[in-house]
Amino acid sequence: MPEKILHGLDGSPGSLAALEEAIRLAKALGAELHTISVEEVPHYAGAIGEVVEEKELAKHKFHEAVARARDMARREGVAIRSHVIVGHEVKTIVEFITAHRFDLLVVGFMGHSAIYERVMGSTCQSLVRLAPCSVLVVKTQALANGPSVKNLPESRV
Repeated sequence: MPEKILHGLDGSPGSLAALEEAIRLAKALGAELHTISVEEVPHYAGAIGEVVEEKELAKHKFHEAVARARDMARREGVAIRSHVIVGHEVKTIVEFITAHRFDLLVVGFMGHSAIYERVMGSTCQSLVRLAPCSVLVVKTQALANGPSVKNLPESRV
């Protein structure tokens, strides 16, 4: 059973649905609950000052999401620790999991189009593949009721 749960918080509906599940799990299991929000760094920062500036902006960008997460956890009687970090999203989360020995990562699923997924890739898919712990992917109700299996083309094996 997980003793330390990390939730990926970006404030999106999928992220908040995943947070509800992470809070339920932490409460039921008596597990420690943390959130992580990652502000992407500029790919080619011109100076150290840009990175420092990005760190300050990240704190403000995620302020509302972190406050909402704390409120949701408090209503359920669950303690939560929030971390806002500047970095490259997948790499930063994977390194954070490893450094702090989390047992479970809970993330929300974003329902992008197939073209978007092929071109841009998926943070969720990358985390499932690279995280050194179990990953729970939570879909919002609208996404869970998405395309029926009946409508998918036959696969050729």
